[in-house]
Amino acid sequence: MKKILLSLFAVLFLGLALNCSAVPDKNPYLQRQWMMISFGGFSKEELVANKAEVNLTGKMENGKIQGSAFMGCNRMSFTFEFKKDGKVKISQGISTMKACQNMSLEASFQKKLETMTKYKIEGHFLTLSDDNGNSMKFVAADWD
Repeated sequence: MKKILLSLFAVLFLGLALNCSAVPDKNPYLQRQWMMISFGGFSKEELVANKAEVNLTGKMENGKIQGSAFMGCNRMSFTFEFKKDGKVKISQGISTMKACQNMSLEASFQKKLETMTKYKIEGHFLTLSDDNGNSMKFVAADWD
């Protein structure tokens, strides 16, 4: 009887210790800074020159990441919800309101990002795509 109670107590204690952990949810393959390398009719050179990026290094809570994006002018914020089945839901974003000389990349990005419904991580690459075959491809900024 003592062995059973001791075993039960050990299991309960271990379960409580794990549930009280202060370690946040973290996905090191996803929660990175991603540099855009392919999008619509924009060349890779244009994307690099504009420092086009999506930053997903924020804290993950309930599967949602508060992320940001930059396409050369304004800073944009979005909430990204990544599902295990390869689906993604991206909230309507908010943005600073600076007027810049070339806003076509930023306007196209804002319009298309919220339509993305799927994601795929392959090595150091992240691809977001919609149901119509449009996609955005990124490479991890920390990849050499």
